[in-house]
Amino acid sequence: MLVVACNTASALALPKIRKSIGMTVVGVIGPGGRKAVELTCSSDRPRIGVIATEATVASNAYVEAIRRASAGAQVIQTACPLFVPLAEEGWTTEPETYSIAEKYLRPMVDAAPDALVLGCTHYPILRSVIQQTVGQNVTLVDSGEATAEEVAALLDETGLANAERRGRERRLCDDLDHFYVTDAAERFAKVAERFLGSEPSVIEAIEVFGKDELQPTR
Repeated sequence: MLVVACNTASALALPKIRKSIGMTVVGVIGPGGRKAVELTCSSDRPRIGVIATEATVASNAYVEAIRRASAGAQVIQTACPLFVPLAEEGWTTEPETYSIAEKYLRPMVDAAPDALVLGCTHYPILRSVIQQTVGQNVTLVDSGEATAEEVAALLDETGLANAERRGRERRLCDDLDHFYVTDAAERFAKVAERFLGSEPSVIEAIEVFGKDELQPTR
């Protein structure tokens, strides 16, 4: 199974990816949209906000995904491009981050949605800033978490789940985890530690030569 763990890639390239490889492919937009609807199911016309990159917002992929799950949903979108570098730099408590969040999220504060989808996998790093800015009454939806839940269920349904269940005490990154990247391995290691909570054990750079060929380059 392949998870396209990027909202922009899911918005712009998911159909082509699905056609080009012979395995199940899961994006993050469908799960994120469905989770938002699930959490606002008490309303016939839920108000759902989406913050994402400019490309994801322009694609209207979240609008379509949310309305497939709830035809009456009202969807409010806004792009927050500077959230990505802020998350990668680990600027989670700086005054500048709060100032940028207040400016970006003003439309969301005014719209007062029932739920707000964090439509970029970087944004959960800034979850506290976002929650404080939009208010505690707005339910935040992590598209990455929603995707992980759907992937786990799909693996169980298809009989592909790993039979070896690891305990909750296991570190997320240990010597059983192996990460492959196509670029900037050192940068990935730095950013990944912020996301995963511990340093990745093995990172291997690969070059993509063609549809069926991957060439490892340590």
